[in-house]
Amino acid sequence: MALFGWLKGGQARFGSRTTADEVVAGLDLTGKTILITGCSSGIGLQSMKSLGSRGATILAVARSSEKAAEAARLAGVTAIPITCELADPESVRAAVGAIRRHGPLDVLLLNAGIMALPKPALVHGYERQFFTNHIGHFMLATGLLDQLSPSARVVVVSSSAHRFSVKGGIDFQNLDAKKGYSAFRFYGQSKLANVLFVRELTRRFAGTGKRAYAVHPGVIQTNLGRHMGAFMRGAGKVMGPLFMKTPQQGAATQVWAAVHPDADAHGGAYLADCQVASSSPQSRDDALAAKLWAESERIAATV
Repeated sequence: MALFGWLKGGQARFGSRTTADEVVAGLDLTGKTILITGCSSGIGLQSMKSLGSRGATILAVARSSEKAAEAARLAGVTAIPITCELADPESVRAAVGAIRRHGPLDVLLLNAGIMALPKPALVHGYERQFFTNHIGHFMLATGLLDQLSPSARVVVVSSSAHRFSVKGGIDFQNLDAKKGYSAFRFYGQSKLANVLFVRELTRRFAGTGKRAYAVHPGVIQTNLGRHMGAFMRGAGKVMGPLFMKTPQQGAATQVWAAVHPDADAHGGAYLADCQVASSSPQSRDDALAAKLWAESERIAATV
C-alpha cells in the first residue's frame, strides 16, 4: 500500500489505493470484447487479468503474438493474440485488419507506450515517442472506429507528464526533434497528444452512446521507466513501496474507465485514481486538439 495513497485518502468509492480487481468485483463482462495494447507487462497485463477474469473476450495486442499469448498465460485468462508494433505503420494496418475479423468492439484500451528515450530516435521521420505513443494508437483507433459498439469506450493511457510538454504543447514544426531534444519534454508532448486525441474524439462522439477517456495511472514501478538513469531506478526500488503504486493499483483507473458503470457519466474526462482529475490548460484547447487530429491524419496517410 503506497504511503502517498494513504495520505491522499478521500471519501470516494474508489481512490488511489484501489486495485483493478476491486474495480471489477461483481461485474459480469460476459459478451464484452475488449482490446488492450501493451498487454505483455505492467498495468496492461494487470488490466487483462482483471477484465478477463470477469468473462470479457480479450484481444491481447503486443509486439508479437508470442508475447501476447504468454501474457494471457501469465494472467490466467483466455485471449486472442494480436501482433502490432505501434512504431510500424504496416504492422498497425495489419493489426486493424486482423482485429476487424472479431466483430464489434466494446472497449479500446490503448495502454502501450514508451518513455523518456535518452537520445532522439526517429520513426518515418518523426520523434519515436510521439509516433509510438500517439500516431500508432491514432492509426489503430481510427481504423477501428466503425467497429465500435453503440456504447463503446475508448480509453487512452496518458500521464501527468502531459503538463510538461514542449513550448506550445505540440511543436508541429519540430516533430522530427531536430531542435532542442529533451527526453521528458518530448515524452510529455506525446502524452499531451493522448489527452488532445481524447478531447477531439469526444467531440466526434457527440450524440452517440460512445465515450472516450484519458487516464493518468499514477507513478508505478514497471519497466516503462527502464530508460531512466541508474540513480532514479535505484531510488525507485528503495522508495517505491512508500510512494509508488503497485501494477494492480496502477491498472485500476483505466479498468474503471473501460467498464465501470460509474464512469459512463464522465465521457471526455481526464481521470486519475478512479476519479475525474484536472488537466493542463493546453489539454483543454479545442483548436489545438483539432489541429493535432488533422496533422495526425496527414501523417497516417503518408507513412
